[in-house]
This record gives sequence, structure tokens and C-alpha cells, in this order.
Amino acid sequence: MQHFPYQLTGPIGSTATLGLIALQVDETIEQDFRRLFPSRDIAIYVNRIPSGAALTPETIAQMERDLPAAAALLPQGVAFDVVAYGCTSGTTLIGPERVADLVQGALTTRHVAQPLDATLAAFAALDLTSVGLVSPYIDSVSGPMRQTFEAAGLQVPSLVSFGEEVEANVARIDPASIHAAALQVGADPLVQAVFLSCTNLRTLDIIDDLEQRIGKPVISSNQALAWHMARLSGAPLATDAPGVLTSKPLASPH
Repeated sequence: MQHFPYQLTGPIGSTATLGLIALQVDETIEQDFRRLFPSRDIAIYVNRIPSGAALTPETIAQMERDLPAAAALLPQGVAFDVVAYGCTSGTTLIGPERVADLVQGALTTRHVAQPLDATLAAFAALDLTSVGLVSPYIDSVSGPMRQTFEAAGLQVPSLVSFGEEVEANVARIDPASIHAAALQVGADPLVQAVFLSCTNLRTLDIIDDLEQRIGKPVISSNQALAWHMARLSGAPLATDAPGVLTSKPLASPH
């Protein structure tokens, strides 16, 4: 058999190379990322992490144990610009620093991102001191998120939760229901912006309309995470990415 000569070329992601560790039950974040990062020069590699049928403190604790193995299954020959763990509540309970340590111990990446720090960075970029929260989850998951925001110096005068424990149902929550909950939270005069928490919620198509109706910024987990990854990597977001957040100039990667 003849061995034909060949040459090696550069990586697929000539502009940026991104990694995403998505929850096994998450049906939304990959679809959103395809819309938010449409450039052919951006490579996105995705792996799943076992997450359980219900999102509870116990299943999140198991995700902490599984995170290194999930990160290690991303391509080892790739020099990642950013690898993200796509779980807002999981990061809240595990801790951003712990998430970064677990991911960086399993692969090579310049940055580790997750929705919690991305959201706090978004709040800072918009000069927010008060936010309203829409969460799909039970109190034992939603409560610590509120406490984390308050510990970061933010006021959270209004919180609405759907009280849903089953992740398969979270992906099916009608955007109209999310829209209605956000309108209620955004009507609070003490709320400067509304945060739609959870990477599994379908939020991209309602952000612009909500901002017009309530006259305040609306930030969602996936929108904030993609925006933050764009900041860290230099990857451009889609020109039609929703929300006033995505119109903010991208800072130099750091």
C-alpha cells in the first residue's frame, strides 16, 4: 500500500477555539451557541456531563466529581481559548474557582468560563447594583444563587421561580411563560435589570422584546456566557445577538 505524502495545517478555529461542557439533560445551550457564534472561523467542541434527571444539590455535587472526566473528553490536541462549564446553578453551588481548577486539571485552556462569573461581569459592564431574578428551580437551588448575588454586592429585590425540579421539563418551559415572569419581575421599580437564570431555558427570542417592554436590560445565562467567552477569546458574536449587553464593546481578552 502506498503512503501518500501530506502536509499539516492549522486548527479549524483560526479566530478562536471554544469548548463547552454541557449538561446531559440540557437541550438549549448548544442551539443557542450555534446562533451566537455563527462564524466558520470559530471552532466549538462540546462534551456532555452526567447531570441527573433532577437538578438538586445532590446531583450538582455529583457533577463536581464528574467534571474532570467530562473536560478530559474534549480534544486533547486542541489549544483552547476558553472552555465553559454550562451550568449556572452548578457553578453557584460548586464555586467558580473550584470549577476552574477541575477543568484546567484535565486539559489545556487559556481561560475557564461559566455562567455565574459571566453574569457578574455582565452586571458590572451594565453598571447594575440591583437585579431581579427569574429561575426555573426549586428553592434549594434558587436560594443560593440569590445569596451569591447579594454577597457580590447586588440587591435582589424580586425573585420568581417556576419551582421545577425535573430538567426535561425546564427545556420545555414555554418562552411565553418566561416572558410573563420576566415582565412581573421587571415591573418592580427597585429592579434595574432582569436575569433569566439557567442554560436550559429558551430565552434568546424574548430578550429584545422584554427590554423594549420594561425599558431595562435583560440578561440570560446563555447570552451572558457567550458574551463573556467572546470577551475572553476575541471571537465575534452574531450581529443579531440579542440584548443591550451584546452591544457592549468587547474588552481585550484577559
